[in-house]
Amino acid sequence: MKDLSFAVVGWGYWGPKIARNLDSLPHATVTVVADQDAQRLASLAVSHPWIKTSTQPGDVFRSNVDGVVIATPVQTHYHLAKEALLHGKHVLVEKPLTANVAEAEELLALAEKQQRVLMVGHTFVYSPAVNELRNMVQSGDLGKIHCIETVRVNLGLFRRDVNVIWDLAPHDISILLYLLGKKPEQVRVQAHAHLLPRIHDIAHLDLTFDDGATAHIHISWLHPCKIRRVTVIGDAKMAVYDDTNPAEMLKIYNKGADVHADPVISYRYGAITVPHIDWIEPLRLECEDFANSIRSGTRPRAHGGAGLDVVRILAAIQETQEDLVKQEYELSAAVNLRYK
Repeated sequence: MKDLSFAVVGWGYWGPKIARNLDSLPHATVTVVADQDAQRLASLAVSHPWIKTSTQPGDVFRSNVDGVVIATPVQTHYHLAKEALLHGKHVLVEKPLTANVAEAEELLALAEKQQRVLMVGHTFVYSPAVNELRNMVQSGDLGKIHCIETVRVNLGLFRRDVNVIWDLAPHDISILLYLLGKKPEQVRVQAHAHLLPRIHDIAHLDLTFDDGATAHIHISWLHPCKIRRVTVIGDAKMAVYDDTNPAEMLKIYNKGADVHADPVISYRYGAITVPHIDWIEPLRLECEDFANSIRSGTRPRAHGGAGLDVVRILAAIQETQEDLVKQEYELSAAVNLRYK
């Protein structure tokens, strides 16, 4: 097995976690770390003296590492990933892939030209529970899917560089696309900025698919309890994936509603089952996929194209939200003028 060396650009929240998992893989080592914060690097030099550190990302790109992980704010993803690809590195970029569609499309084209792996950190598509749920959806065990509802709320981490949609929604959008194997035809959004102007901290997103299936995403930085839940409503069975409940991460409900003759509806109530799931940390599986893709040349599960799909949906949501803000402003102005 070929030994692989990796570099991490960004030693904040995700950088150390990804580095830990890369280091745990056989024949893989993190050898270089870059970050603008010299104090972080000084601490790393004490705990991991064998890792080279630098405040300049260019030192990473000019090194002899095989793969580079970009774990920096989203506005920097495009430029850093582009430089890494131009220097012949395989690249794993934290979600979302880029801040707009044009940047994501350019990175995909460059990765193909350079014949390098471009991967995005859609960690939840590597969750064993999500994969079990996907198998049930794709096999038809749940029947026709009517609706999927996701909730991802907590108090914090509040950010100033992006809003809650660009921060949290990539997780749930990537899960939806992975479960259903298709992209939505329409998106709608309702978002609110309670603490800082124009930085939305609570949002509700509605997605509609061509077969009539719908999805609702609720995301928030301002809720008192941490909830990470996906509810899949099929016409045969229903399922709930709860990422905060390790003992019962996936539950299958043999219940539902049937229409016999309008308006007569009957309800079915059956057993609740909890399938056994062999748990492996999703981030480790993500790192394994990155390493295996580099060695074999195969496309990773969270490939750049999947990252582009998520960015396209985020961009459509952002455009919709901007239109709504403009409409609200024009309505407010009209009301103000009316009462002058």
